[in-house]
Amino acid sequence: MAKDNEDVSISFFFNTSRADKNGNFKVALQVYFKPSQKRKYYATKFAFTEKDYTSTWETVKPRKEFKPVRKEMMALLTKADKVAGSLNAFNFEDFERLMFNKTTTDKNVNYYFSKKIEACLKRDGISTAKNYETALKCLLRFHKKPNLNFVDVTVSWLDQFEKFCIEDEEKSLTTVGIYSRTLRTVFNDAIEDKTVSKELYPFGKRKYQIPTPKKVKKALTPQQLKTLFTGTPKTPEQIQAKAFWFFSYLCNGMNFKDLLHLKCKDFDGEKIEFIRAKTAKSVKDLSPITVYPDPYAIDILYQYGNPNGSPNDYIFNILSRTETAEQQYRKVKNFIRLNNQHFLKYAKDNGIIEKVSSYWARHSFTTMAIRKGASMEQVGEAVGHTNTKTTQGYFAGFEDETKKQIGSNLLDF
Repeated sequence: MAKDNEDVSISFFFNTSRADKNGNFKVALQVYFKPSQKRKYYATKFAFTEKDYTSTWETVKPRKEFKPVRKEMMALLTKADKVAGSLNAFNFEDFERLMFNKTTTDKNVNYYFSKKIEACLKRDGISTAKNYETALKCLLRFHKKPNLNFVDVTVSWLDQFEKFCIEDEEKSLTTVGIYSRTLRTVFNDAIEDKTVSKELYPFGKRKYQIPTPKKVKKALTPQQLKTLFTGTPKTPEQIQAKAFWFFSYLCNGMNFKDLLHLKCKDFDGEKIEFIRAKTAKSVKDLSPITVYPDPYAIDILYQYGNPNGSPNDYIFNILSRTETAEQQYRKVKNFIRLNNQHFLKYAKDNGIIEKVSSYWARHSFTTMAIRKGASMEQVGEAVGHTNTKTTQGYFAGFEDETKKQIGSNLLDF
């Protein structure tokens, strides 16, 4: 029995040169590559007497007891043909790796993580590169070996990894999800490169499900916003923290990284137009976000920045054009950390117990805008979301009074 395509012929080879102790002869999978005239044989679990082998492939009326094994052999032949056909350019090394789930030590999980990190760094995706670095370190701590192969990553292995992260390293389900998604990405890259077979893929339905914990709503109430806006900070650091937090809130919940990367050319005296750093290198069809800041926000621009500088100068004098992406990444992280530290202290002094951070400004803007009557689509466009599901995740819901009003007006025809 054989299967052929243009360059590769695949068949079974019944080796009658030597019988085992039971008088059976082994069957090998024979792969012949026509352009090089090279032939290789691969052992199988099948063995028959000459009579039984003939009976297995009887085409007129095969005996019933031989049908199951014949079906198994046909499945193996079909798989081999499918693997060979999936290769853009056939070679025995790739065929063996995909057919028998053999992984090479030079193209393991470590290799694909390094490849991903390098790609991120080339496009200045420092934050994403750090995520991959941190994830790989955690994966290797659990694995307890210097190298991780794709064949090691099974559904059971991933379940144990999740347990390790939560119980041994006291990480959140959110963090487990981030690490698991990086591993899923490099797995897909390896499959696309034909480094591993799709059969090894451990993610998805009826396999390992990456945890997606329900997001905690991080929006302040109108009363809390009023308290913080009208309150008086106690230190210069708190004054600055309040200024930047409300600048973010009033400017469509602008991410602090985007805020610090604003350039003078992005502000024309009336509006701010910018491209989100998060999507600048990953989305092809980029649409700028337009913000019409109110007088308070414009005041912050001039109080803490210099909007009238050279077009490519940063408005806020936190970053420098001469710095590397790595240096800017560290400065942004440090600025956000310090700003959060002082704003949290200010919030606590005003009776707010939630752990308010810069991220709350974005959620609070989204929630307030929708509560004030803006549609989910309008708010999504304002904050730069590509789908409304993301915006819904930011929305903290309607207040009780609004819910009561909705219910009381149902008979007002």
